[in-house]
Amino acid sequence: MCGIAGFIGKKNIHQGIIDRTLGLMKNRGPDAQDWVSFQQGDTCIFMLHSRLAIIDLDDRANQPFSLNACALIFNGEIYNYRELRQQLESQGVHFKTASDTEVLLRMYLKYGEKCVDYFEGMWSFAIYDQEKHKLFLSRDRFAEKPLYYFETNEGIYFGSEIKFIKSLSEQRLTINQRQVRRYLVNGYKSLYKQQETFYNEIQELSYATNLVVENSLKKRIFRYWQPNFESKQMSLEEAIEGTRYHLLESMKIRLRADVPLAFCLSGGVDSAALTSIAAKKFNYNVATFSIIDSDERYNEYENVKSTIDDLGCQHTLIELSKEGTLKKLTELVAYHDSPISTITYLVHSFLSEAISEKGFKVAFSGTAADELFTGYYDHFNLHLYEMRHHAQYADYLKSWKAHTGQFVRNPHFKNPELYFDNPKFREHIYLNCNEFAEYLNEGFNEAFYEESYSNELLRGRMLNEMFHETVPVALHEDDLNSMKYSVENRSPFLDSRLCAFAYSIPTEYLIQDGYGKYVLRESMKGILNDQVRLDRKKKGFNASIHSVINFKDSKNLDYLFNESPVFDLVDKSMIENLVSTDLLANSYSKFLFNFINVKIFLEHQMKEAIEV
Repeated sequence: MCGIAGFIGKKNIHQGIIDRTLGLMKNRGPDAQDWVSFQQGDTCIFMLHSRLAIIDLDDRANQPFSLNACALIFNGEIYNYRELRQQLESQGVHFKTASDTEVLLRMYLKYGEKCVDYFEGMWSFAIYDQEKHKLFLSRDRFAEKPLYYFETNEGIYFGSEIKFIKSLSEQRLTINQRQVRRYLVNGYKSLYKQQETFYNEIQELSYATNLVVENSLKKRIFRYWQPNFESKQMSLEEAIEGTRYHLLESMKIRLRADVPLAFCLSGGVDSAALTSIAAKKFNYNVATFSIIDSDERYNEYENVKSTIDDLGCQHTLIELSKEGTLKKLTELVAYHDSPISTITYLVHSFLSEAISEKGFKVAFSGTAADELFTGYYDHFNLHLYEMRHHAQYADYLKSWKAHTGQFVRNPHFKNPELYFDNPKFREHIYLNCNEFAEYLNEGFNEAFYEESYSNELLRGRMLNEMFHETVPVALHEDDLNSMKYSVENRSPFLDSRLCAFAYSIPTEYLIQDGYGKYVLRESMKGILNDQVRLDRKKKGFNASIHSVINFKDSKNLDYLFNESPVFDLVDKSMIENLVSTDLLANSYSKFLFNFINVKIFLEHQMKEAIEV
């Protein structure tokens, strides 16, 4: 895990700008920094790297890393590097390091742009090939590692963070007001529906995508992998055993590191399964970090404690506090170069900080299990729709009524046959968006739409969540929160082979006896403690806004309503009414959090503009 930045074009970048940019990259890589440049004709190429050493800690693995007239800067991990190394060695290739970095570059030397087809991992990298006169940029299949770029008349800038590009280009970026309004009205699930960022000039390379730039600055962008749902014939036992096998294989290669590993542990199946696999199947000395919220809607202490007791592991419990939250949020927004997507990621930052303070450089999270195996309450309604012609439909409906229905708070999902009447129902995704649009001084209306992945409603929803709605946001926030504290984040559910298998499981198996993630739960029998494994109630890794911000504190209120550019966008009186409400429904709590983030973001941008 590292930071990368660079440029290809008709401009020479002087040493002062490079030094300043490397300074900004220090969080992502405090262990080593360097840069390299090339001049070919009138084209200049600059490549900057900041290293967080995880595999092969020796200086020999530092970057930029060069072989055979090719230079590489790389952010991420190629988890199957040992297997790929063995293949190359059997073909006579000799290595000078023990790093995955060298494996990556040698695979490029052998397979060119198709090298990414062989990688299991997370990455954003840039290779400059002097012989072929091209810059090759790539991003991993699930977009775990960030890669932004900025096209100008003089060339193309790129980097792991937007601030690196701002520094290298020395150009002021302008706020994308449409993205700000989208975030306020439609919420975080809308942020990756369009190919837009919070800045008009900045683009983000999409998942599973390569970008090649020739010396002429002609660019070529193409997707090298595409997810899909293709149900295969298998028994329920085969689905369970296959899930267990692929998840254990994913964990086996993701436990590879030359530094200690930490685990983010919530009360749910996902993170507890990963932690239990590491401890029980791979005998790893597990250290866990958990958030404890006193709000009963989000308090997962009992389940967290059951996993800690079961594993006898080192643990750190972090109780939420209202002290200093706005100051903390201001620091986060400045580091992220954007509003924080949801309150979940404010809370997650507390985990990252604690993990770093205890000396860990890698953390594991359970991101994407919901999208692979079902995890949200609407998945139950969608599953009932898919089972409507199944011989055992009456049993599925009976199970829903006996178990799931009692936990559902959203009024729409209290109707188990919601999608029978309206298969296109999606109002819950941008919940209350029409009302939130009324909070704006100028309205905003952008209809919901989704990509077509499958004729099945459920699997189509899950794939949209995976690649356009929930997972992209989680990965974006996880990366920045972690790297602010020089910690690498790993997500074992985002394994391409596990993903392919999960999306081949017959839909009927996904939910059984009122249990979502049934296949995953059964695959963890004997590994994950039963209190967590058999708990049907989903709370999610979240928190109440009232658990982290004291709206009775006059200093907080003074800050929220002081003169600000946000009130050019939002009606102040309506926010005052919202803040005075003691117990907000979840969607209103999210909107209020978004408002606060936009306020901080706009004020930070205004301050930066004044300082330039």
